Amino acid sequence: MDEGDRFSELRAGVRQAILDRDGVTDRATRRRAYDGEGAPGAIAEYVATVQRNAYRVDDEMVRAVRQAGLDDDAIFELTVATAVGEATRQYDAAMAALAAALEKRGG
Repeated sequence: MDEGDRFSELRAGVRQAILDRDGVTDRATRRRAYDGEGAPGAIAEYVATVQRNAYRVDDEMVRAVRQAGLDDDAIFELTVATAVGEATRQYDAAMAALAAALEKRGG
């Protein structure tokens, strides 16, 4: 965590709540979703869609995930884990690009 980032502790708390606390889904499943992975089949397709094109999640996709054995609470947990994991990767990449640009500029 960047010491100059006033929100790093809050982000760490959110990450910990998603990955380390008890939930409807097990921790390993939430970790895979956070990392952008899912169990093969409908769940992996769902996680990939949330990660890359969340606006494309539709009723048919949710129905397929339910048929794969997830209830609404589990779908919610995987959605949050996937979205926060992807947002974290994008934030980290943006901050790294900014740091590299500043370093290159001499600042």
